[in-house]
Amino acid sequence: MKRSFLFIASLVFLLTACAPNFQKEEEVKSETGDNETETAILPKFKISDEYYSMSLPFKTSEARGLVVNNLNSRYDISEFESGLMRVAQNTFSTENYYFQEGQYLNSSTVASWLNRKYTAKELKDKKMSESDNVGLNPSDEDKSQAESGEMDPIYLAHILEHDYLVKNEETNKLELGGVTIGLALNSVYYYQEKNNGSTKKKDISQQTLQREGKKIAAEVIKRLRKIEGLENVPINIALFEQKETSSVVPGNFIAYENAGSGESSLGEWKSINEKYVIYPNNDSQYKTENAAFSKFQNDIEEYFPNFNGVIGKGFYINNKLRSLSIEMKIQFYGATEVIGFSQYVAGKVMDRFKDTNQAVQVSITSANGEEALIVRDAGQDEPFVHIYQ
Repeated sequence: MKRSFLFIASLVFLLTACAPNFQKEEEVKSETGDNETETAILPKFKISDEYYSMSLPFKTSEARGLVVNNLNSRYDISEFESGLMRVAQNTFSTENYYFQEGQYLNSSTVASWLNRKYTAKELKDKKMSESDNVGLNPSDEDKSQAESGEMDPIYLAHILEHDYLVKNEETNKLELGGVTIGLALNSVYYYQEKNNGSTKKKDISQQTLQREGKKIAAEVIKRLRKIEGLENVPINIALFEQKETSSVVPGNFIAYENAGSGESSLGEWKSINEKYVIYPNNDSQYKTENAAFSKFQNDIEEYFPNFNGVIGKGFYINNKLRSLSIEMKIQFYGATEVIGFSQYVAGKVMDRFKDTNQAVQVSITSANGEEALIVRDAGQDEPFVHIYQ
């Protein structure tokens, strides 16, 4: 009896030692928009070093809803927001900074900056002064173009602000440590012809996009320095190229630059080499990845001929595949079939995608909704499988 008690006590001690350490959350002071202080909570648990911790309560941005109206697709919306956090990590480490949605650019400011520059006549008609003429897109002053509808393109589609907070150890207070601004730029400009009202489109080269984007960024940094609270903090500005409305892959960031504390100009821009690719495709540049994906696809067809297809989306950084997400829709007839099929797919993930530096995620759905999720994080040998109940 005594030996059994000692064994159980030892087991409890071992399990306690191995369990995650969920310490009590830390309370700090944080400034509100009215320059008053409130209590904020810093969670102790962190999902991954790839993500920023966020102070609670979560403060939403007043301009957050505009992104849905201004970007072309849900793919662009998601990548613009998550990609901007990835860009921020070049300057603000996830270890020392806490994320907060933008608190300085409100919806009316963002909307006014997205306008075209008004002509003198438009200002007069609108009874506005020149100080209100803050649109960052080119004016439609060229009447010869305006008659056909093909005016200078709208380059700037949206502006997104992310704030990064640091903890002042002396005052136990969260303070603004830096800001990252994303400028979403149109790679395609849509306009309506004046004579018949049909919608036309005009492609914008990346060279033009970068030139115009950098001009806009130079003006934005000057304006930000005039906003109370942003006079001295480091500010990143990143350029995002959004795809056309019919694209099934999101756009990507193409360049960024930083203005140091108190600086009102940007230095030398740094290129960002990121890209999303759909599989299968016929591009010889992705021959190896296409071959692996085709073998995986054939494996699925052999196991389950009656399926609606497998589509993969690869994310490349500096021309190297970093992550692959796969979606497959299949008609299932029972829970045991879902379990058996998911186990089979998980094995094929290991067989066909052997490079463990690449993260792989497989989403299996049916007419009834989500059935299973298979995830192999980068650095892991085996995937995690979750069956939805």
